[in-house]
Amino acid sequence: MSSTGDPAQIREEIAATREELGETVEALAAKTDVVGQARHKLEETKASVSEKADEVLGKVKEVTPASAAGVAGQATRKAQEKPLLLAAGAGVLLGFLIGRTTAG
Repeated sequence: MSSTGDPAQIREEIAATREELGETVEALAAKTDVVGQARHKLEETKASVSEKADEVLGKVKEVTPASAAGVAGQATRKAQEKPLLLAAGAGVLLGFLIGRTTAG
């Protein structure tokens, strides 16, 4: 606080304190917004899965014959529409492959 007792300086200090308090309240509100955090994480996950799907399907298109390009295009559209379904399917496939390699 001001030791001079100047009203203008006191007002400035009060305004600065209010601004700091407002920022603190906003930060606390963001931390307690679980639904908002979940939505943000979901959007990040969707974007990541969609990027990976595009990357994998691009590689598949490079090594498959032209007749398979149509199927790959359909798979790309489906993956973009439902990226979480693609992630679940990839997890099942990965589990299956790991099980086969460790069982044999």
